[in-house]
Amino acid sequence: MGAESSVDLNADLGEGFGVWQLGDDEAMLDIVTSANVACGFHAGDPTSLLRVCHGAAGRGVRVGAQVSYRDLAGFGRRYIDVAPTDLTADVVYQIGALQALATAGGTTVSYVKPHGALYNTAMTDPRQARAVAEAVRAVDPGLPVLGQAGSAFFAEARNAGLRTVAEAFADRAYRPDGRLVPRGEPGAVLHQPEEIAQRVIDMVTTRRVTAIDGTDIDIDVESVCVHGDSPGAIHIAGAVWEQLRDAGIHLRAFC
Repeated sequence: MGAESSVDLNADLGEGFGVWQLGDDEAMLDIVTSANVACGFHAGDPTSLLRVCHGAAGRGVRVGAQVSYRDLAGFGRRYIDVAPTDLTADVVYQIGALQALATAGGTTVSYVKPHGALYNTAMTDPRQARAVAEAVRAVDPGLPVLGQAGSAFFAEARNAGLRTVAEAFADRAYRPDGRLVPRGEPGAVLHQPEEIAQRVIDMVTTRRVTAIDGTDIDIDVESVCVHGDSPGAIHIAGAVWEQLRDAGIHLRAFC
């Protein structure tokens, strides 16, 4: 991969609620090129979300709607067997809410990414994947969707005429089938900044990643996700940023 190569770096932001703060949104906005902003269903209150949109606008960071199940108590990490028509309406509602906040903050919603359990479910469940894709198309068929290559979500998104953007996860372990190791299992979340940063370099330059069982698997990478709520998230994101820069890989938003 040559010196003119580029990749997007995204993180989940706006995930506090009222007096309960999660992560350092301001510091992360100085590092990432795309911000997956909560829409109120799994986290985020209007004041904090507007603040994130203002911050993103001032730094030229793209804003994406991070849509989720209606699960504030569970941080959107619990599976919900919601009817497809209800899920489509929920996603439309969330995108619309963030669009208004983004406009007030001097920016716009540039893409959509599912969060947590909805992300994982949409990767394998065509019904829920189709419901999310149909919601995005109904709001704006020009909005790209962020997710994992080879997933049911990408298949349904393409059927809906949406652009798909493949992401890799800097701080999450992979199974041999290319899916993420569930958070409740040992080794699912990685914590060492330098090791994570080198892993990202390898993923971006070789398009391969070592799964949790030691096997190497192919991976598509247009955007790299660093979770903003992980312990040491700023140090991890900073290490990834520095190593990408040192490797001659430019950080550039995908949209």
